[in-house]
Amino acid sequence: MDNQQTTDVWQLARFFLPLALQAVAQAFSHPLVAMVASRGPGGPLNMAGLAQSGSVMMFLGMFAMYYMTTGMVFAKTRQGYKTFWRVCFWTGFTASLLQAILCVPALSHILFGKVMGLPTSIESPARITLFLTIPLQLIFFLRIPYQVAMYNGRATGRASLATMGRIALTALLVPVFCLLEWVGPIWAVVCLTIPVMLETVTSFLFAKPFLRTLPPATTQPPKAGDMFLFSLPLSIGGYFLVLSAITLSAFIARAPRPELMLPVYFITLGIVSPLSYAATRLQAMVLAFPPSAKDNPPTLRFSVIAGIILGLIPLIFIISPLIEWYYVKLQKLAAADLDYVRLTAIALVTFPFAVALRAYGEGLAAWMKKPMAVLIGHGFYMMTVVACGFIALIAGLPGYMIGTIGLTLGSLASAIMIRKLLKTSPKKDIPVGQTTTAFGPLR
Repeated sequence: MDNQQTTDVWQLARFFLPLALQAVAQAFSHPLVAMVASRGPGGPLNMAGLAQSGSVMMFLGMFAMYYMTTGMVFAKTRQGYKTFWRVCFWTGFTASLLQAILCVPALSHILFGKVMGLPTSIESPARITLFLTIPLQLIFFLRIPYQVAMYNGRATGRASLATMGRIALTALLVPVFCLLEWVGPIWAVVCLTIPVMLETVTSFLFAKPFLRTLPPATTQPPKAGDMFLFSLPLSIGGYFLVLSAITLSAFIARAPRPELMLPVYFITLGIVSPLSYAATRLQAMVLAFPPSAKDNPPTLRFSVIAGIILGLIPLIFIISPLIEWYYVKLQKLAAADLDYVRLTAIALVTFPFAVALRAYGEGLAAWMKKPMAVLIGHGFYMMTVVACGFIALIAGLPGYMIGTIGLTLGSLASAIMIRKLLKTSPKKDIPVGQTTTAFGPLR
């Protein structure tokens, strides 16, 4: 490996590691707040209601997940950034408005009671928290442009510091709220919202140096419609991923011993998911360090290595005595089920690797301005998940195998399809200015 390649590896590592840590840290925010919710009069039912309203909120705000990609492609000049900020604001405003409409008592009852089938004891906290998180929905969208500015400046460490501060503040507020008996679903939302507001303000302050140095546009700046249409197929593809997860759960529920396999699968996945989420940040790295004419760019090699490492980390938790401490003492699984935990964890080793390859392809698609390739790739993800579920169910495979096979093969199928589409499709000409730097995070 020559010196230039060595420099490339360290540049990639310095850019990616803060993003990976940020992604893993974000996974702890909601479990912390859940402690405040579950200590209210309704107990764990409050936590269940908060989780259900959170899933609705995330569904409405799906665009926020992919506006980071959009910002890294379009918000590289002063004019482009101003337009991108307006797109984020108005999309967030629209999502918040839709959320408010769903809070109308008749509609919220249809949503939570009829469609989602929640009992009244869970429907009530879900309805309350859905209403109280309306401002939070908009705040999440307003945070995006500032994070984009830092990622475009390759200041991922600074951007991640804002998120780490938010998690640290949440961790400090939770015991204080519990001690003062500010508990229940309402206080849980307050405990969640305050740190996110401060994170947004911190992100703005951290981003100011990069905003001041944005160059003026030298070509026709992109329009708001360009940005929205670029994000649309990415967001639709995101819905495919969400539906695929729900579909896998349905298959596992129909496999033998679902009362055992579902808890084992989801608790084990709870460790793997944050690391797989970290692997999705490799998409940002591709946009920050766009490929040259090389057939095997450093970003591809780094993505492969990162995916392998992220897949191996969860195996630490199946080594004694960690496996007994985490799965039995903390998660309350029976000790007799630990063999299934080990099998599930081993089977999930390849999942972060497959996600890393998919994220690399998504980064290339964004750089080439071919968002439809991502949409089609995610469509193949869903079709692969459904096919794997049917075949595995007919073959009588245990539930944990249905889930692990579906997740891994789905991501691999998506990665392969995206790459094939990019090889056969020319780069689309969209007026975005020069691509020289980075990209960034989700919620």
